[in-house]
Amino acid sequence: MVILTMMPREKVISPGPRKSPATVRSLQVRKQELVRDAIWDAAIDLFARKGFDETTIDDIAEAAGTSRRSFFRYFESKNDLLAQPIISFGKELSEAIQSCPHSQSTSEVFQETALRVARAAVSHPRTRKVMEIAAKCPAAREAQLARIAGLEDQLVEAFARRYKQRRNAVKARVLAGLTLSTVSVLCQCWFENGGKDISTIAGQVFKTLADVACDAAK
Repeated sequence: MVILTMMPREKVISPGPRKSPATVRSLQVRKQELVRDAIWDAAIDLFARKGFDETTIDDIAEAAGTSRRSFFRYFESKNDLLAQPIISFGKELSEAIQSCPHSQSTSEVFQETALRVARAAVSHPRTRKVMEIAAKCPAAREAQLARIAGLEDQLVEAFARRYKQRRNAVKARVLAGLTLSTVSVLCQCWFENGGKDISTIAGQVFKTLADVACDAAK
């Protein structure tokens, strides 16, 4: 027999103050971020252990404690998962460019931006795993490279805003391409050297770039 019980009216607990719409939205956004992060973390761990090609979306959803439907609410595909670090670079690079003091030279802005973003990238606990996955699997590597063009356009806009130039200005385009390439080189050297201090690597990379520029000017 199923016994249905009801709480006596005098014992009903008041729900308390009603949350404002802004608070509700903030909580929803935070919840979405937690689910998204859980899916991404589970996927990277599975890719590293099982292999990118061998891991299915169902595997990822199960490991993240969510559903296949929820997976597609946050990510378009497995490739989209590998592209997430590249996407996050765009916002970080743009913010770094704009936050550099106006008194800094173009060279100083470029170097500070590249080092700041590379340092943030390698400090993430799963960066090495992501790089190992990309190194082993061509499909994973291609998933990341596919996002580079869009990221470069973001940087062109950021540099154009800083130097009050047109979006198609040569300076903005050169700085965007150079910054992206330098961040990539810094992270790759860090990866290949077993986690060597990124600042030391940056000093070597920037010196090499300066030497190349001097040779080109002769």
